[in-house]
Amino acid sequence: MHFLNFKNILLKINDFNLPGNKSLLKLAPPNRVKQYLDGYIVKNPKLAAVIMLFYEDKNEETRMTLILRNIYNGVHSNQISFPGGKMDNSDRNLKHTATRETVEELGLDESSINIIRPLSEIYIPPSNFNVQPFLALYNAKPCFNPDSKEVKLIIKPLLKDLLKMKTQLSLISIQNKEIRVPSYIIEGHVVWGATAMMISEFISLYNDIVNS
Repeated sequence: MHFLNFKNILLKINDFNLPGNKSLLKLAPPNRVKQYLDGYIVKNPKLAAVIMLFYEDKNEETRMTLILRNIYNGVHSNQISFPGGKMDNSDRNLKHTATRETVEELGLDESSINIIRPLSEIYIPPSNFNVQPFLALYNAKPCFNPDSKEVKLIIKPLLKDLLKMKTQLSLISIQNKEIRVPSYIIEGHVVWGATAMMISEFISLYNDIVNS
């Protein structure tokens, strides 16, 4: 999709309610569906924020940015995610957290990041993070300079391909146990968990706007 057309569609986005659980649960791991429906008992969650960033490529098409995180000692090691991270004490708010982390991880210009609106918060039990996603546009042609300590790979799917995706069951390993989870396959990578749930909500919201 032409980036200008996408931007025009997003002008209507604040007139629509977030789909929330209706779309999030479609991609939630099976061991968490009941927890989402019943509500979590969360004690002192850590706060984090990520950005679902869309930009215009050299062909004027719309692309989204995902990252493959490097291997490290943590539950989200070597996973596909959106750029973002933990809130620092010096951050003004979660929007600042998301922007700061995205700039650090992707090496982009902060002044070109235009946050459109927040999406639904998602709690991640294994790491006790409450994550606030933000939908954003990059108002320039990006020149990525990723932080090699944190980012192994930047994945840049076309919006038109994201909108055609089907949910698949993928076999993954969680705490040395293999389970099948609903997922998306994006440029050969299995995307599951919170990241897939965020994408599912965005697609539902986008379709609500287009079909209105």
